[in-house]
Amino acid sequence: MSQDDIIQIKVDKHSVGIMGLKNVMEEMAGDYAERPDDETTAELLNRLSQKNYISNSAKESYGRAFLREFKKFTGKSYNEDVSEGLVIKVLGPGCNQCDRLEREVIEVLSEMNLSADVEHVRDIKEIGNYGVLGTPGLIINGKVMSVGKVPPKAKLAKWFAEFR
Repeated sequence: MSQDDIIQIKVDKHSVGIMGLKNVMEEMAGDYAERPDDETTAELLNRLSQKNYISNSAKESYGRAFLREFKKFTGKSYNEDVSEGLVIKVLGPGCNQCDRLEREVIEVLSEMNLSADVEHVRDIKEIGNYGVLGTPGLIINGKVMSVGKVPPKAKLAKWFAEFR
């Protein structure tokens, strides 16, 4: 199993690694894209529970998260879970500039003693869903702040202070 087989998703307030998510979504996209949400959720839970441990008490939360990811994957509208505090997304396939932006975001957050939900989105389709045409991209609390460059640390600090 390669690292690409594990995808990080948000389940409630937690980032969780899910094995085989991309494969399951690809398999289900044709047959389940137009089915009712409850049916799709049940099938996602059934298939993903085979490779991932999901406790009975958490099935509802996982089901919502799986359905959200499936809707993103199939290009359907979905509700993004709203987190409290800073939610930062670095968009980029993993090139040097994208990785540098992620490191600098974490460094500035550390220097400012701020906590944030930081996610590096590497999937090209998902990056496209944000309407960003260049990388690296930086999104803070849902707002595109930078595209195609690594902003200076002072600018990052200013933005983080504005959003907290």
